[in-house]
Amino acid sequence: MQVEPLSLFELNKLIRQTLDLNMEPSYWVVAEIGELRLNQKGHCYMELVEKEEDTIRAKIRANIWSYTYRNLSGWFESITHQTLHPGIKILANVTVNFHELYGLSLTVKDIDPNFTLGERARKKQEVIRQLQSEGVFTMNKELLLPVAPQHIAVISSPTAAGLGDFMDQLENNKENFRFEVKLFQAMMQGDEAMNSIIEAMHRVHNEIEDFDVLVIIRGGGAKVDLDCFDTYDLAAHVAQFPLPVITGIGHERDETITDLVAHTKMKTPTAVAAFLISGLKQFEEKIDALYTKAWHHTHNFLNHQNSLLDHLQNQLKHLSKWFLAEKESELDRLGHSLKLLSKSIVSQHKIRLTNLTNQIKSKPFVILQNHLNKIFFLEKSVQLLDPQEVLKRGYTITTIDGKPPDSIENIGKDMVMVTKSRKKTIKSKIQHIKIN
Repeated sequence: MQVEPLSLFELNKLIRQTLDLNMEPSYWVVAEIGELRLNQKGHCYMELVEKEEDTIRAKIRANIWSYTYRNLSGWFESITHQTLHPGIKILANVTVNFHELYGLSLTVKDIDPNFTLGERARKKQEVIRQLQSEGVFTMNKELLLPVAPQHIAVISSPTAAGLGDFMDQLENNKENFRFEVKLFQAMMQGDEAMNSIIEAMHRVHNEIEDFDVLVIIRGGGAKVDLDCFDTYDLAAHVAQFPLPVITGIGHERDETITDLVAHTKMKTPTAVAAFLISGLKQFEEKIDALYTKAWHHTHNFLNHQNSLLDHLQNQLKHLSKWFLAEKESELDRLGHSLKLLSKSIVSQHKIRLTNLTNQIKSKPFVILQNHLNKIFFLEKSVQLLDPQEVLKRGYTITTIDGKPPDSIENIGKDMVMVTKSRKKTIKSKIQHIKIN
């Protein structure tokens, strides 16, 4: 038996009727807000999702009609101090709706804000436990804060009112302390805030030798605006930053994780400025106290040394008289010894001088005779090398163009060669040349 086919409308109507018959009037559902937007009439349209790690396991459209949304959103914000926004988990009472044209959706009737508070606290504790297990939670607190920090790196939005209060407090302090402050701009709220602040920290790190501390400040705001300060990535960067980090995020109701891992947490930007000024004030007071202590110590020391000098002066007078008397006697003894010694030395030198005189008289003659002998032998050597003497011994002198043959680079055939002996001069024409 063949079943009569249904139209799409009829099928959707059957689904609707089946759901109406079998579903409860409402359900409490845990889900994360994936998307959220408001239309001009005040209706809220959301997409609810369920995730396992970063994978979406389920999602569905949901609506909060304008009248309900006004009441729910105000109540939710008064309890949690944050608005309904994408990324938070909620516990919502919903009805299941199926429309033949628009399909399946949920209508939100109520939201339990206490669940969101607990979920937020749970996530925060998870991040804290992860930082503690990695051993980085207290790393920044373990850094030594400089005694008098005056070179300050500041991460903030340039338009933040908190930055203006911070700078005014530093520049107009009653003690006239001078601070060198450099601003590293960053977004301090919104989806891009975390990455923007971390990027600014990298820029500070590139100039880290120029700074004593890093200050992160922003003005007050809604709790949701501070979500970036509870993220693991930002907290981990602050915890491991090599400079002491001071936070003044401008909220008093709660501490962010960034506050917890920072070296020092202050409630407001103004409080951060007051903390830096008080640090210099304490340093100045310590210097003043050390100066006073040093002055008193020096004064007492000088008085003691003056008394000691007076005592030594009196001793020196007595000792100097005795010393002079001893030295006069010693000089007399030395003078007598010197007279005897000088006579002996003069006698010895007279004998030595006589010997030297005799040597001087005889030695020049010996030296002169040696040189004359050398000159005689040199003269004989020069005579033997004289060309006329060489010719007498049977040798000849040969030249070509007035030069020795070996010094002429190009000796050619038919050139005239002159050979000179003791008695004759012979001119020859070159007929043959042989290279040895």
